[in-house]
Amino acid sequence: MAPGTGENLPRYYSYYDSPVKVVSAEDGTPQVWRIAMETGGWQRDDSILGELVFATAGEVSRRSAEDFVQDVERYRSEYLSGEGPVFALYETAAAILDTAQGERRKPTAREQAIVRGIRRRTFVMFEESLRSTGDPAADPDVGA
Repeated sequence: MAPGTGENLPRYYSYYDSPVKVVSAEDGTPQVWRIAMETGGWQRDDSILGELVFATAGEVSRRSAEDFVQDVERYRSEYLSGEGPVFALYETAAAILDTAQGERRKPTAREQAIVRGIRRRTFVMFEESLRSTGDPAADPDVGA
């Protein structure tokens, strides 16, 4: 268990709209990994552990693994650009959501399911790519 968490790790958060995960190091101590806006990879930031563990409201919220995956991919698709299959899928999800917004309606249940499925797929693809380049916090199995 992580000190002060009362629960096993990993744990997932939204920290000022930034996806963050707390995982257990080999020795059992918690490590905090925050998404890097520039790369979509993970950067270590143990300095915010206390804010995550003791936050009761406001700009820090606990997320389920599935919601964390969706948050990460929403974040990546908003802040990153590039070419290749992941970015083509980001554009597909954005087009679905943009169409609903342009029609001044909420996405249908089917559209929401398609976007969630796309984001789940891009998460795995992106994390596998990060893992292959040596990102120590890459984990394509989150929420699987």
